[in-house]
Amino acid sequence: MMNYKIFIWMLIVPFVINGQNKISGNHSTQNLTCSTCHSCDIPTKENPCIKVCPRESMIRIDQPVTDAPKIFVINKIRETDIYSPVKFSHLAHAEMSGLAGGCRTCHHYNPPGNVIGCSDCHESSRKRTDISKPDLKGAYHQQCMNCHRAWSGSTDCTVCHELKGKEKSQTSVVSNNKKRIHPEIKTPDKISFAAKTKQGKLVTFYHNEHINLFSLECSDCHSNESCIKCHSTNKTASTKTISEKIKHKKCSSCHNTESNCSSCHSNSEAGGFNHKSVTGFDLSKFHSKLDCARCHTSKSGFKGLNNECKTCHGTWTLENFKHKSTGLVLDETHSELDCENCHKELSYSKPVCEDCHDDKSYPNNLPGKRAK
Repeated sequence: MMNYKIFIWMLIVPFVINGQNKISGNHSTQNLTCSTCHSCDIPTKENPCIKVCPRESMIRIDQPVTDAPKIFVINKIRETDIYSPVKFSHLAHAEMSGLAGGCRTCHHYNPPGNVIGCSDCHESSRKRTDISKPDLKGAYHQQCMNCHRAWSGSTDCTVCHELKGKEKSQTSVVSNNKKRIHPEIKTPDKISFAAKTKQGKLVTFYHNEHINLFSLECSDCHSNESCIKCHSTNKTASTKTISEKIKHKKCSSCHNTESNCSSCHSNSEAGGFNHKSVTGFDLSKFHSKLDCARCHTSKSGFKGLNNECKTCHGTWTLENFKHKSTGLVLDETHSELDCENCHKELSYSKPVCEDCHDDKSYPNNLPGKRAK
């Protein structure tokens, strides 16, 4: 007679081996396979390998933090006899979300207008129609547990759920006259990093330039960070050294980190960004007040542009250009001349006088008067 345990394994093994085949029951009616919901071949209770929703294709728009409610009660799932509804400190999480991707960190589907709540997409019943989408309870837990596990190393129920009869007052968390819960995060102007290299031991990062000048959002660099960046009770996780590969990956979208190390690394503190010294094009008073995006339309990398004026301004003529805007009003002799007479090959950086005047040169001799 066949051993009972061997018989059971004979039934299980084919399903494990053929994990990519269609599975039976309610799953089969939706044409699903294991890989639809799981990222590994053999999911277990300890490591279910649950995939996140296809968030990349969803509409996600951030809302102002000032519009966020301070606290709301999560009570749309079936209450238990042990725990009371969760009082979620929404504003505190929203204020910290700037370093983790903004509202889209949690609201991965958020079209223009009112913020879409979790229950608008996730069914409260576990016996749902679309089993490829987590139910409401599963969505809450999947959204919260990763951060809390990394933060404290614990996912005990009482971290979020209060026992009935032992609820704490929320006045200790948020006072009605308090505008912020989390202290405002002060962004540094400049950060210096010590590199473990023989040459280029110092990397000077001008944080204020990347935000104010290059118009980067916090989430462009801090998209995978959360509270544990500053507040980890798990010291082993918080002090873990970030690999050089990850550090370079954050910069490589704009900088050539493969072959141009000197653009960031030097043996002394580097100065701030200077458009003339870096690109050879002097912004001077005519372009210095423009945002970079007016000329460099791609935020993921400021590519070199043709620095001829006609690239942006088209063709200038006597009819469509007022020379007074340059700070110089031409006299009667020069006001009727074509631009090319003084600006050879339409290079407007400095006029040429020698073609007409043997004894005159710019700026010693002006073809008019300075404008007030």
